[in-house]
Amino acid sequence: MMHDFLLATLKVNEIIHDALKNIHPEEWYQKNDIGAGGDISSGFDLFAEKIFYEHLHHYGSIESEESGIMNDGEVKIIIDPIDGSDNALSKFGYFGTSVAYINADGVLEHAMVCNLATSEVFWISKSKKPQHGKLFQNTWLPIEHNNNSKIGIFERAYAYPSVVQALHDNAIKFRSPGALALSLAYARWVDFVLFVGPFRIYDVAAGLALCEGLEVIIQEDYAIVSKEKDIALKIEQIINSIL
Repeated sequence: MMHDFLLATLKVNEIIHDALKNIHPEEWYQKNDIGAGGDISSGFDLFAEKIFYEHLHHYGSIESEESGIMNDGEVKIIIDPIDGSDNALSKFGYFGTSVAYINADGVLEHAMVCNLATSEVFWISKSKKPQHGKLFQNTWLPIEHNNNSKIGIFERAYAYPSVVQALHDNAIKFRSPGALALSLAYARWVDFVLFVGPFRIYDVAAGLALCEGLEVIIQEDYAIVSKEKDIALKIEQIINSIL
């Protein structure tokens, strides 16, 4: 059975999903100040953040990519209100939300990542296997490995052409869709997820929680996740030969 916190998070995703059915208010497209995560916040980011705060703040302290720490509490709730907001505003169907619940002892107990474009939901609770399903359906299944995958995901590939060339030279196929939490949620369905460069807790807290049981390599300037140890080690060798 899903924990109350995750049920509340699921409800927020459904509210935001329904809001997307309407014509976007002009203020959703407006650029605002630079948020706590270092990126410029869009009106859509702030709209989603407000909904999350209204429904989750009584569970603990909300720390958002947009506004930083928003209230007090022993429990820490890390949110990226819209993961891939540029994709969303460009009507490119790879964007969603990311939420992680860290208890007073510093243990991550619950996490949820949602692709608002496809209604796919991924979640995990302490002592449970990662689950997936769809918004509004309330049917959940374990996230199984896709053993027929042909590609990996390389987030921020645009910033590292030398790595792109090295992967190409090794006949390693990938895509770069632009939403790290979502990409980590899909890690069991692709060959690998690679991220190069500095990353923030908002980007990875929930996504990495969903990668429990996978091969995970995290260094200061890159992260690799794969269901196959050999693939993870091969990519690590390639990265280390360049960086």
